[in-house]
Amino acid sequence: MARALMIQGAGSDVGKSLIVAGLARAFTRRGLRVLPFKPQNMSNNAAVTVDGGEIGRAQALQALAAGVEPHTDMNPVLLKPETDVGAQIIVQGKRIATARAREYAAMKPSLMGAVLESFERLKARADLVLVEGAGSPAEVNLRKADIANMGFARKADVPVVLVGDIDRGGVIAQLVGIRTVIDPDDAAMIQGFVINKFRGDPSLFDDGYKLIEQKTAWRGLGVLPWFARASELPAEDALGLSDARKPGQCKIACLALSRIANFDDLDPLKLEPGVDLVMVRPGDAIPGDVSLVIIPGSKSTRGDLAFLRAQGWDIDLLAHHRRGGHVLGLCGGYQMLGHSVADPHGIEGPAGDTPGLGLLDVETVMSPQKTLTRVAAVHAATDQPIDAYEIHIGRTDGPDRARPFAKLNGEPEGAISSDGRVQGSYLHGLFTSDDFRKAYLAKLDIPAGEEPYHSRVESALDALADHIEQHLDVGGLLALAR
Repeated sequence: MARALMIQGAGSDVGKSLIVAGLARAFTRRGLRVLPFKPQNMSNNAAVTVDGGEIGRAQALQALAAGVEPHTDMNPVLLKPETDVGAQIIVQGKRIATARAREYAAMKPSLMGAVLESFERLKARADLVLVEGAGSPAEVNLRKADIANMGFARKADVPVVLVGDIDRGGVIAQLVGIRTVIDPDDAAMIQGFVINKFRGDPSLFDDGYKLIEQKTAWRGLGVLPWFARASELPAEDALGLSDARKPGQCKIACLALSRIANFDDLDPLKLEPGVDLVMVRPGDAIPGDVSLVIIPGSKSTRGDLAFLRAQGWDIDLLAHHRRGGHVLGLCGGYQMLGHSVADPHGIEGPAGDTPGLGLLDVETVMSPQKTLTRVAAVHAATDQPIDAYEIHIGRTDGPDRARPFAKLNGEPEGAISSDGRVQGSYLHGLFTSDDFRKAYLAKLDIPAGEEPYHSRVESALDALADHIEQHLDVGGLLALAR
């Protein structure tokens, strides 16, 4: 059976996911079979696994870092927010319910069995399981039914290393405060800490580092400087989406929907040297000089149609199209482009029918069945292969389907308007296919770079592992695992 080590954070977005990915690559290069694990995740950026389920995108990246295929056991509980108070509950890759926060809190104790079952299966296949926590163990109000942090660590007897984010300020109070507020038996599970995202001379923090050790009795395992290449790796949280601004290059705009999902579709585009990727934020207008507007996936298509209209983006899109601009809708964005989105069963919210943008001559009807699969398609306009995945509910049909975006197993996929400038597809991850991406950008008169996307991601993971090896006590971290 494998050893295991858990990386928890003093808060959200402190860099846990990236550190686990870097450690996975570092330990894999040392000859260990490493598998990542996150008991509970909350993200609308999901990946389709080899066993036909879905997990958080961060665990898919960590699996890539470890050189293994992503599997549903790596993230047995995934929460996909559909509203401010409710989320879809995915257990071991499959949707089991949609629940409000209070309802989910009541469900959590019953999910620990599935969490431990998945963890034990991973341990049987690995030398080392790297576990990532969620949020912070300082959320003591959630401790009673916790399956994500100390509740799991105690149940599975996994030692914990706590990560603090110094870039936000107050890292001493974060770590010392956690030691103060959590249960003493939980605190005993924490074997050490790491300071992350340091800018400047780390020696300037020597006194603070020693103070944390003294106040907590936890072992310091290093200060990790800011990793500049983090932006080259897929992000999991939509809050981390940032403009990859390159003034003077061709602009592509993406709408930052309130329930944006599977936004990793943008990752290869933001790395293209000829692309100035603009995230259009709520309250902002779509720039008038963009070549392409992307309407991304959404966890709540009808809800985000209302959100889109509230920003005035429907008017901007019509003006963009009149100027000769191009529009690409992906998954939920594809559904929005049609005449209507009907949800007769109330799958994504109250049952009803919402008018679409009318830029494609198609209509969508939501259905309980969820399409969840990896696919190999061919782009209809260029004959270039596309490796992608589908993760959606609903069926879209109408006259514009006679002009498909792609061919999938010989059948038409997606739709294109009669003028060719509005396109929709259910294919996610399509821009990771280098030849397709180059051909698609060429149609927009945008030059593409030469470096393959996956090579750049692999290079960034290697650089991350080197960075961690240089600045953290990697041997000490491994010695803590049990």
